[in-house]
Amino acid sequence: MANFGKVAVILGGNSAEREVSLRSGEAIYQALIAQDIDAVKIDSARNLIGQLAEQKVDRAFIALHGVGGEDGTIQGLLEFYGIPYTGSGVKASAICMDKWRSKLIWQGLSLPTPKFTLVESLSDLKEFANQVGYPLMVKPSLEGSSIGISKVASEAQLERAFVDAKQTGSSVLAEQFVEGLEFTVGILDGKALPAIQLKAANDFYDYNAKYLQNDTQYIVPCGLESEKEACLQSLALQAYQSLDCHGWGRVDVMQDAKGDFWLIEVNTIPGMTDHSLVPMAAKARGMSFEALVLNILETTL
Repeated sequence: MANFGKVAVILGGNSAEREVSLRSGEAIYQALIAQDIDAVKIDSARNLIGQLAEQKVDRAFIALHGVGGEDGTIQGLLEFYGIPYTGSGVKASAICMDKWRSKLIWQGLSLPTPKFTLVESLSDLKEFANQVGYPLMVKPSLEGSSIGISKVASEAQLERAFVDAKQTGSSVLAEQFVEGLEFTVGILDGKALPAIQLKAANDFYDYNAKYLQNDTQYIVPCGLESEKEACLQSLALQAYQSLDCHGWGRVDVMQDAKGDFWLIEVNTIPGMTDHSLVPMAAKARGMSFEALVLNILETTL
């Protein structure tokens, strides 16, 4: 454990996902100190550079979510100061934070992802809806945790969905909705964890279903035949690696009525709360939360 030196758990920040980040960071911090690792919590919203210098940290466990933490910003800062950190690098973090650019890469590689477009106005959104039909998803391209996302069932709902996504300050992505089953695949140190099937009581797996409600169903084993789950895991790993990700992360996938899989997005710093998915997948593999945190930290050595 002494090989890790002093570990800064960087949490909080100023993004819309601050509260989730604080919860993730606290859980990670408790797991580290329970294993006799010299750890300290640092809120990136409060003089981050000064705190890093004062604490003389040797490496960082990034527990930030959203803008400023998941988009390459903190990764670039830590690299400048020569501090090893968990998760993907600057380039991969920036690309994965931008759902539109992620999907452009998958499209170029002929990886399956629902039809999509970046919309600048309500008229653009209406035109896309006329092309792909309803329902469709409208979301900020640069947000996580389903913040600002809407499932649109009719033209009457388009304006509200566009405003909700736009007011986050992000560009707006419109995406064809895939009717079917929803899965997520955690990635840990180059290998796919067991897939989890998600069944939300809401219309889709939104912020409330992720963090606040207790009626979301998390199905592990995921319900797929072993060969089909292996295909899902392989696709998720291919999508993850195509964006130059490493360390750990999570890939969200839909399965349509024909059984085909469709890539939705990659999360490079997934949640680590009591509702979070990567810890569930690790547990299904027989790995405790403490062991998971240690495994992720080991990737910085």
